[in-house]
Amino acid sequence: MKIEIQGLNKIYSNGNHALKDINLEFGTGIFGLLGPNGAGKSSLMRIMVTLMKPTSGIVTVDGKDIQKHRKQLRSMLGYLPQDFRFFTSLKTWEFLDYSGSLAGLKNRKERFREVDRLLEQVGLLEVRDRQANRLSGGMKRRLGIAQALIGNPRIIIVDEPTTGLDPDERIRFRNILSQMSENDVTIILSTHIVGDISSTCQGMALLNRGELVFSGRPENLVKQAEGHVFKLNLSSSEYDVAKERFDVISTIPVDEGWEVQVVSDDIPEYNHTTITPNIEDAYVYYMEHKIKADLSE
Repeated sequence: MKIEIQGLNKIYSNGNHALKDINLEFGTGIFGLLGPNGAGKSSLMRIMVTLMKPTSGIVTVDGKDIQKHRKQLRSMLGYLPQDFRFFTSLKTWEFLDYSGSLAGLKNRKERFREVDRLLEQVGLLEVRDRQANRLSGGMKRRLGIAQALIGNPRIIIVDEPTTGLDPDERIRFRNILSQMSENDVTIILSTHIVGDISSTCQGMALLNRGELVFSGRPENLVKQAEGHVFKLNLSSSEYDVAKERFDVISTIPVDEGWEVQVVSDDIPEYNHTTITPNIEDAYVYYMEHKIKADLSE
């Protein structure tokens, strides 16, 4: 499976240039799309599932233009939109059964088995007979995840899948994706939650204001922040000054003031320790320093 995006642009009728000459390639495994709200992630997702046409450019799956082969693409696609909705009159299992029918599961007994398997996998088996509109916010999101997975799709595209999930549910979802990725499946995960990328994705792309500003492995993004992440031990007066000068990642009150983690191009003059960055540190550094430095050149 190979998905290629070439010269993709999307300009809305109001003039918003949501995507600007995007070029990307996906193979099998899990690939993350990261960026702040408004970066263009949802626009890219909607084009990839053929719910929206690009202004220019092309998306192909194994060399076939998805706009010309919509039916074939949708037969192999599982999709969870950011604004997932369902029929409120259906019970939880009924909605997933309906989704299975749309996904091509025609044998009723086999479909029922698959429905219960997925409900158990996402932790909803005990509420299978509850009206879907009476589920909690997190449960509704899990139901959305289940409908994206039913039918064993070869391409799974999920937009902000962990929004509204508690930490345990988020871990459960990451484990589900990891298991799915072992079956020669392409999974594209769009999120603004940085931790979702580091825990599951072999590759990632970073979007900012419609532009692709980084593409590669998560660890390569982290490397760019090495030597730029510091832990400062500050008095209250020092903290008031430092928070105006540095991009602060975390702040912890301690007995004699504050323990503050920052990213910076310059070594702080305060009492500090250089620390090993994680993906969240690298994201803040890249967005606030690397991109701005490139734009100023």
